[in-house]
Amino acid sequence: MNTANFPWLTTIILLPIAASLLLPIIPDKEGKTVRWYSLIVGLIDFALIVYAFYTGYDFSNPDLQLVESYPWVPQLGLNWSVGADGLSMPLIILTGFITTLAILAAWPVTFKPKLFYFLILAMYGGQIAVFAVQDMLLFFLVWELELVPIYFLLSIWGGKRRQYAATKFILYTAGGSLFILLSALTMGFYGDTVTFDMRSLALKDFALNFQLALYAGFLIAYAVKLPIIPLHTWLPDAHGEATAPVHMLLAGILLKMGGYALVRMNAQMLPDAHAYFAPVFVVLGVVNIIYAALTSFAQRNLKRKIAYSSISHMGFVMIGIASFTDLGLSGAVLQMVSHGLIGASLFFLVGATYDRTHTLMLDEMGGVAKRMPKIFAMFTTCSMASLALPGMSGFVAELMVFVGFATSDAYSSTFKVIVVFLMAVGVILTPIYLLSMLREIFYGKENEELVSHQALIDAEPREVFIIACLLIPIIGIGFYPKLLTQMYDATTVQLTARLRDSVPTLAQQKEETLKVSLSAPEIGN
Repeated sequence: MNTANFPWLTTIILLPIAASLLLPIIPDKEGKTVRWYSLIVGLIDFALIVYAFYTGYDFSNPDLQLVESYPWVPQLGLNWSVGADGLSMPLIILTGFITTLAILAAWPVTFKPKLFYFLILAMYGGQIAVFAVQDMLLFFLVWELELVPIYFLLSIWGGKRRQYAATKFILYTAGGSLFILLSALTMGFYGDTVTFDMRSLALKDFALNFQLALYAGFLIAYAVKLPIIPLHTWLPDAHGEATAPVHMLLAGILLKMGGYALVRMNAQMLPDAHAYFAPVFVVLGVVNIIYAALTSFAQRNLKRKIAYSSISHMGFVMIGIASFTDLGLSGAVLQMVSHGLIGASLFFLVGATYDRTHTLMLDEMGGVAKRMPKIFAMFTTCSMASLALPGMSGFVAELMVFVGFATSDAYSSTFKVIVVFLMAVGVILTPIYLLSMLREIFYGKENEELVSHQALIDAEPREVFIIACLLIPIIGIGFYPKLLTQMYDATTVQLTARLRDSVPTLAQQKEETLKVSLSAPEIGN
């Protein structure tokens, strides 16, 4: 069978969406059949993702691969155009992995199970589409459609304030999406030709002022999703009301959509504007790291504490994108994947803990380690990964961003010293609030009513399996980062070279170095 021309990405995107449409006709009231059906669909789609990239993706090629393009609405210049490179491929694999585990995490769902799994499977295809599409209008459509399942998953299966959290989520994200549409239309109609193809748009010669305006529009949109302070307030509210599988999708995938889009559109398509906005990126990244870490200290709600921790870790992504070094940008991509795994594991464990204790308030917990030793061990291990313990993926990612920014020649020494110092403060704050959180939950003052509760049982095999699946890549990448970095190094090196050419001082240094090398006498002459 010749699979070279097989539409892999289209199949991977449409399979879970098509499968979700069959859920209403499956005869099942209690949800036992539909959950197995959804899990099988998730596993098949994830297997297709792995097979497609294993057989058809060349790590040494920095350009788009597995490219497919079909006319969709020719009158509007809208094409079904998909492809994958080093920026999107790791995130597509992450999406398949996390979503499949989220389906397994949703096993206890008994309220409207058909609708629940329909939304999960529809979201599966939509999230992959966000990372794969190469047409700006199509990107806007899948970005918007992907928001709908999250809204219903929050508003129907959320906590007591679920309507407020869901409404705030949709207002923030849909409001930010308007800037994507306006910027996409403006870019597409700029110049003599009308096109929405991302590769063609990246080659257009936009005026600098025009680039700056477009960049600001995209930044607002993606700052909401990453999220960047002060456009972050929807995230703690959403996490505060979400269920465990929705937590995994929010922390593991949705935040990465913002980081991916910032690299794909802001940096790759508008490199000249990126040179001007990069210092702003660095400052905002430092604010994210410090402010969110300090805010996490003050949270007594377990979900909100982990949510602010996620915001803090996303600051490293921003600094890596703005570093103008291969190592820094590589660290930013690695941090997105690493945090996707770590964030999903922590929020799943938060959900498992809540199912047993029926409280999220740290003041009401304490002394449960003896009753739940497996959950305590898993929670501790995942927290160590979050605080960047050596041997875990988080340590490698943050170290790469640290060194990449510290060795950057795009910034003054004074600026770099201040930023690196503040980043270090954030790294120090993280273990303090995470370790104190563990102490309060498992070894704090015993709540006699809680400790004696019959429902306070240890982790079941399904929960241990989910955490084991997440810890294997976390530890594997921690000990051997090349497992992941080799997938995208060619793309990030090419992108960094283009970004450096957009910085006047770096471009001048490159020209002078080239002149010196050309004028140097050859050995032996």
